[in-house]
Amino acid sequence: MFFSLKTTATLLLVAITATAHAQVPRDYPSKPIKMVVSFPPGGPTDSSIRMIAEKLGEILKQPVFVENKAGAAGNLGAQSVAGAAPDGYTFLVTSSAYAVNPSLYGAKAGYNPDKDFIPVVVLSTQPNVISVNEKVPVNSLAELKVYAANGKASFSTPGSGTTPHLTCENIFRVLWKSDIVHVPYKGAGPASLAVVSGETPVGCTAAFGVYQFAKQGKVKILGISSEKRLASLPDVPTFAELGYADINDYTWTTVFAPAGTPQAIVDKMNRAMNQILDMPEFKVKFDKGGLLTVGGTPAETATYITSEIAHWSKIVKSTGAKPE
Repeated sequence: MFFSLKTTATLLLVAITATAHAQVPRDYPSKPIKMVVSFPPGGPTDSSIRMIAEKLGEILKQPVFVENKAGAAGNLGAQSVAGAAPDGYTFLVTSSAYAVNPSLYGAKAGYNPDKDFIPVVVLSTQPNVISVNEKVPVNSLAELKVYAANGKASFSTPGSGTTPHLTCENIFRVLWKSDIVHVPYKGAGPASLAVVSGETPVGCTAAFGVYQFAKQGKVKILGISSEKRLASLPDVPTFAELGYADINDYTWTTVFAPAGTPQAIVDKMNRAMNQILDMPEFKVKFDKGGLLTVGGTPAETATYITSEIAHWSKIVKSTGAKPE
């Protein structure tokens, strides 16, 4: 009899909990929503959320504010949101660093990607590229390999352990066995400007960083880490085309909620963001910045993030990458 009553009580509690999670609070959202970006203003992560924030506010009928909390390669922002109230008013907007940092920093990352967050939606993605300053006398990746072997090259990245850095470490050090000098910068903007100015002859960035400069002829993009060529960069070959079949890397921007946020709130935010990403005008906005809109359900997002954590963990191990 005791077992029966206990079982009934447990089932009732599960049912009540499930019902609570299935329903969005009637007045949600009833106050402004904060999107915490774990990187400085101006980069692809920041730009992705700022492009949709105003429209998102219109759909949800509450202001959506963007707050930049940069530091420790994205760890600071993640730590901040991991400790926020799981009430649907604070979200994390971060990049692929989210998937890299637990392997790169270990416990010092300060968060557990499997336990501290709920994936909401992937906003955008972009492949990584290798570019050279317009004055560098190479026009292909094969020519860059020879140029680098002469000890003349250094390459800029948005920072040690960023996905562009890991893509190039994989090619330069693991595959080429080159000692090309790595010069880390604090963010995508400075790293892109370094190759544009010639401060470093080579740049390893996400496509967003040098996209416009390539259009202006200030840099030459030699290869791209996407599965297929981008419509916006039709003349740039993929690394797979160039003989590097295993290089299929992306830098992405994803929105996360703190663990414990009701699933119904996660679903509502997901639907609102997907609604915007499906609008033709926003696809154009993202495309102009060299970004591809993604979208998808929370379940699809979670599956993708899990695969990305495994992917980048393998690359961190094979390259021996260390944090700054």
